[in-house]
Amino acid sequence: MISYLEFEKPVAALQERIAELRAAGGDDVDISSELQKLEKKSDDLLAQAYASLTPWQKTQVARHPQRPHFRDYVDHMFTDFMPLGGDRHFGEDEAIMGGFATLNDRKVMLIGHEKGNDTQSRLRHNFGMGKPEGYRKAIRLMELAGRFGLPVVTLVDTSGAFPGIEAEERGQAEAIARSTEACLALPVPMVAAIVGEGGSGGAVALASAERVLMFEHAVYSVISPEGCASILWRTAEKAPQAAEAMKMTAQDLIGLGVIDRIVPEPVGGAHRDPAQAAGALAGALEEELDMLGGKSAKQLRRMREDRFLKIGASPRTRRG
Repeated sequence: MISYLEFEKPVAALQERIAELRAAGGDDVDISSELQKLEKKSDDLLAQAYASLTPWQKTQVARHPQRPHFRDYVDHMFTDFMPLGGDRHFGEDEAIMGGFATLNDRKVMLIGHEKGNDTQSRLRHNFGMGKPEGYRKAIRLMELAGRFGLPVVTLVDTSGAFPGIEAEERGQAEAIARSTEACLALPVPMVAAIVGEGGSGGAVALASAERVLMFEHAVYSVISPEGCASILWRTAEKAPQAAEAMKMTAQDLIGLGVIDRIVPEPVGGAHRDPAQAAGALAGALEEELDMLGGKSAKQLRRMREDRFLKIGASPRTRRG
């Protein structure tokens, strides 16, 4: 069963009517024609709604409880996934997962955030909010990828790094900075994909790649809309206005040079057809890795340097 968002209520009402008709139908009554009309109307309403989503509505889609997460993409896109745990310093952080994997016969180092899909797993994975040991694990895996000459693929989906006292005591800011540094220093290709929420430094620490992809209805920003609204207006109720002003959608960010490519989602969002969404992402990742495959470590580092220096700069001041 699909969980409907607030702006999807007209679609939900039609789907409820369709379900009632199916339950009431019998051999003596032909309701196929009426069902076809309602199903077409429902599909059209859904397509219209998703063709003109506001930034706040896209934020809701990116946070949808049924949206696919890291483990789902592993199941749909990768084979031979061998998870590697621990930072060799403090412990294991299940909010950030990673290990060796195969993407259509290509060996890669796969790293990403896992939010969980029910109460128990969300608590275990800390809702995808990484702790210092998670980012230090990511550094360890990136260094391992560099040693073995494996490209790095990251799947970013977090509201932000964990802000708890224990994380601060263990050096959260330093771990995030070191993870960002490790991305920029990689001698192998790196492609990052924002698959849901890309929140703050917790996202940048796994997304400082030479190519950054983003799902059509994902969001990527320095702070959540609620956090921004609380700072600017002293109330989280202004989150929709904040989302509009923050330019956090894929369509805004590609124009600003923050991301490089938008990956299309199924009509109604990735949660309606995870397999189709994963297929589109797999194809995009393969194309990007093919393009990066022949480049030297020096060229790759220069690409990362150039793309980040160009963000926000006018065409006249951009280097290269």
